[in-house]
Amino acid sequence: MSDDLKARVQELIESTINPAVAGHGGFVELIDVQENKVYLQLGGGCQGCGAADITLKAGIERLIKEELPEVEEVLDTTDHSSGSNPYYTPGK
Repeated sequence: MSDDLKARVQELIESTINPAVAGHGGFVELIDVQENKVYLQLGGGCQGCGAADITLKAGIERLIKEELPEVEEVLDTTDHSSGSNPYYTPGK
């Protein structure tokens, strides 16, 4: 089951999510799917971006859950402190 779900999440990332975040120089990479939880890593302009958590929860997670309702949660595994060229600099 999880291999099928992983393939469907990957397809959604390639067809819909990455084209959307590419405008900000970013990309999303699927790390794993375990127990209906999706683990992603954000890169490019998304890594270290001040709006990355909003993009993840309001955009990416909402889209994945709409398309694949069996997904319970989307988790960000990105080390945002090492982002070298964020689209929006965090306000910290």
